[in-house]
Amino acid sequence: MRAKPVIGVLALQGDVREHAALLERAGAEARPVRRPAELAAVDGIVLPGGESTTMSRLLETFELLAPLRERIAAGLPVYGSCAGMILLARQVLDGRPDQRQLDGLDVIVRRNAFGRQVDSFEADLDFAGLDGPAVHAVFIRAPWVEKAGDGVEILARVPDAAGAGDAAARIVAVRQGPVLATAFHPELTGDDRVHRLFAGMVRDAWNEKMEER
Repeated sequence: MRAKPVIGVLALQGDVREHAALLERAGAEARPVRRPAELAAVDGIVLPGGESTTMSRLLETFELLAPLRERIAAGLPVYGSCAGMILLARQVLDGRPDQRQLDGLDVIVRRNAFGRQVDSFEADLDFAGLDGPAVHAVFIRAPWVEKAGDGVEILARVPDAAGAGDAAARIVAVRQGPVLATAFHPELTGDDRVHRLFAGMVRDAWNEKMEER
């Protein structure tokens, strides 16, 4: 019997080590996921940032796209940051025609909404469900949510402050059941609260599964 849940980090692109370190700090066992057998062994998974079209192609190349879709549809807890949010969305604006989606969130996202990489943006966010000070969020070629379905909980928006421009009041963090997504990169700041929130979601689902056995 394992003492704690195992959370995978999709290890095809992005800040894999940084996500894993914060998950371990949050009390989970973190493992890289590159193969279907590794996916089958986790209780939750993080989809890190990167380039969403490249990541969707790599998911197909490593034969992970179909099994990941199936596990998400079956209730696997998932956290997607930046490109991970794009992959989880049911629809992407400004995406490529060959881009594949995981259909884990009833949202429409706009890809690269904050501009090119040189136009990265930072803001302090009020994040529903997290105690403590505002979350300092780093956005790098980030998406935002254009529209969220009725079953989607909006956790954070960009504050309507000087310098926010078109980003003001845009949705940048959401949750729908066991699926969590942020447009920003919490692993870059060392603030582990988002990872602790996700680890708690995975732990709750894992405990329910253990009780059923």
